Amino acid sequence: MKTTGKLRRYIYVLTLFFITLSGFGQMPIFKRYYIADIPGLGWLAQFYVTHIIHYAAASVLIALVLYILFDFIFNGSGLNRITGSGYLKIVILAGLIVSGGLMVFKNLPGVYYGHTTIIVLDLVHLSLCMMLLCVSLYTLIWEKKWVN
Repeated sequence: MKTTGKLRRYIYVLTLFFITLSGFGQMPIFKRYYIADIPGLGWLAQFYVTHIIHYAAASVLIALVLYILFDFIFNGSGLNRITGSGYLKIVILAGLIVSGGLMVFKNLPGVYYGHTTIIVLDLVHLSLCMMLLCVSLYTLIWEKKWVN
């Protein structure tokens, strides 16, 4: 049981790292600030590489969230065990999955979103990402857990 929790944590942290790195990589900041010029980091400036990594990491994150959700439900763990920071992370992750899913949907042929909708969706997704990173940093520093 304990190794399963550690494995989940490692997968979560690794996925969070790659999804954040690739998400910011889709913006031109790595090329603009010459980070991609560092030997071995040139791939960070290639949009389609970071795009594929982002989709792959998002798939792993969604699978992990669903696995933990169903494990939590079927093992009969009560909702009263989830901490306040755990609830906050759950809400932020749900928002990221929904906003990310809407962004993927807008890329399908025949789907049209207005310019304002796209801008709002991008800002919401980026804001939720920053919120998750801040909450994760807070819980890491103060050693807060998802559950009691």
